This record gives sequence, structure tokens and C-alpha cells, in this order.
Amino acid sequence: MKKQVLFIFSMLFIWLACNDEPVIQIEYDDTPYAFRMGDFPEAQLPADNILTVEKVQLGRMLFYETRLSKDNSQSCAGCHRQMDAFNDTTRFSIGVEGLQGTRQAMSVFNMAWHSNNFLWDGRANLLRDQALLPIEDPLEMNETLENVISKLSADQMYKDQFTRAFGDDAIDESRMALALEQFMLSIVSMDSKYDQYLRGEVNLTQSEERGMNLFFTEYNPFFPDDSGADCAHCHAAPTFENDLYMNNGLDSEVEFADLGRFEATNEPSDRGKFKVTSLRNIALTPPYMHDGRFNTLEEVVDHYNTEIKISSTLDPALLATTDTGLLLDDQDKEDLINFMNTLTDWTFINNSEYANPF
Repeated sequence: MKKQVLFIFSMLFIWLACNDEPVIQIEYDDTPYAFRMGDFPEAQLPADNILTVEKVQLGRMLFYETRLSKDNSQSCAGCHRQMDAFNDTTRFSIGVEGLQGTRQAMSVFNMAWHSNNFLWDGRANLLRDQALLPIEDPLEMNETLENVISKLSADQMYKDQFTRAFGDDAIDESRMALALEQFMLSIVSMDSKYDQYLRGEVNLTQSEERGMNLFFTEYNPFFPDDSGADCAHCHAAPTFENDLYMNNGLDSEVEFADLGRFEATNEPSDRGKFKVTSLRNIALTPPYMHDGRFNTLEEVVDHYNTEIKISSTLDPALLATTDTGLLLDDQDKEDLINFMNTLTDWTFINNSEYANPF
């Protein structure tokens, strides 16, 4: 009997020894993230949230994590899809309760070059402030941060990743916000056909080049043959935005249904003003404007050409065009749109570093 017991224990010891998998020690890793700027000016990265490989990866996981929503069905990426330049091509996104949002989703790329707050009305001071707002918004994810933290804390995968990113497995809203900020800052679009043209790698078609000249040439009613579309007044290269909030003539004073920047500042001069968005990847992000009222770029160009409405906060440069319009004919409009199509960055759209990590 003793021999049988010894034999069993011996075999058990041998089995355990053969199947004893090494325990992987999860450690903090502060390896810097290699932020790519291309030919852009120096990015305004936060000094108190230095990008690291593991924090960016944690932010990427959270960006695609459906457990941030009440019914575990919706992630940030649900309304900011990479194939759509991290935008939503529905006019107003639908939240977990089936409720519709009130503004068109904004694209998430080149955030490192935004220095004037975030969201259409700028109510989020920093990107980290914006990062958590959709979670608790009843029209979006409609969840509490407390519940999200509880769900993530029950998952060893997240505890391990928070350890790699922050040094221990504590999960809280501040760390979530910092990680999401890092991932969104890492999303950079800088390799469109236009960029390749500037580097001498490709040529533009005759129509695209003519559209480019129209885009960057100022409106001049005194010399109609030399007048341009004056787009760069608000959408300056290389980011194709201007870090301002502007009233672009969508509505007259009595038609304001959304007061825009005014809702964040309560300044009368901000009525009807909205954050100027980038035109990079614009062909991929219909519908257009804060309320998605235009379905095509043709409609957008027609608006600026002849349909601007006057109000007290209308941008002065746009007001100056209202007597004659931009003087664009059908060929001008076609060429202008063909140029805007060159701002599509397929390298960015297909970059696996920004894709779902799960």
C-alpha cells in the first residue's frame, strides 16, 4: 500500500514538474512612443502625459472596448471608425438606448495639432477631458464611470495592461482618460496624395492642380479671372484647419437652432460659431457641418459659392463674398473637389497600429 501511495505521489510530482508553466511577471514599461509628425510643424504634446508604447496601447484597447457602454455593445470606435477617417457617416450617431445625438460626429486624427479645446463647441479643455464624456452621455454610451471601472477591474488583461502602462493595476477614471488621450494623439494622417505631391513622389492631374490653386488663392471680386475659392482662409495647410471657432454662414440670426460655441462660453459673439474642422480625408467623412446638413462636397462648395447667410457673428471674410459669391463656375467646383479628394490618406486608413487590437 505504501509503495502504491509513493508511486502515485511520484507520478503527480513528475506531472506537475512537466506542466509547470513559468509565471510571467508583468512589469511597468515606460518605453517612449515614436510619435510621427511627417512634414508637420512641431506637435503640441502634453508635457504631463508623455506618450509611451504601453499607454498608447492601453488607450487603443479602451477606444475599442465595448464594455465602456451600458449594454456592452458600443465603443468609441463605433462612432469613430478607422475606415471613415475615425468619423461616423450617419448624420447623428445612435446611442445604446437607441437615442440620436444632436451633432455630427467629429473626426479623430491629428489631435496633437489642436490647441483650442475639443468638440464642436470647445467645452472640453483637453483631449483627456473629452475622452470620458461619451461614456456618461445618455445619448451615447449612457454608462457610469464607476461601472466601467468595475467591469475592467474584473478582467486580468486590463489589470496587466494598466500595470505595464502605469506601474500597478489600479484602474481609475484619470488613468483611463490619460490612456485614451495618448491613443488619440497617436492617430496621425500625413500621407495623402497631396503630401506625396509635395514630396515630389507623385504628380497631380491637371484638374487637381487647378483645384489646388483655387483652394489657396484668395477671393478677389475686382479681378474675377484671378479670384480663387479662398478655402485656405479657414483651412490652412498642412493641417487644413485653423484652430478657431467660426460662423460659416449656415443660418441667419433667427434660424440659429444650435448656438455652438456660445453654449460653452455664454459670449454673445460666439453665437453660431463652431470649431473649424480639418479637410484632410474630407471625401471619407460625409455628411458635413456640425449638423450633417450637407450630404456631398458639391453641396458644401455650393454653400460657400452662393448660399452664405448673413448674421451678426458671420466671419468677416465670408461676409465680404456675399455680394457676388465666390464666382466659381461648374468647372471650378469640379476642380476644387478633385483637389480635396487628394487629401485622402489611405496609408492612415489602413494603418494596423490604429486598428482594433482584439
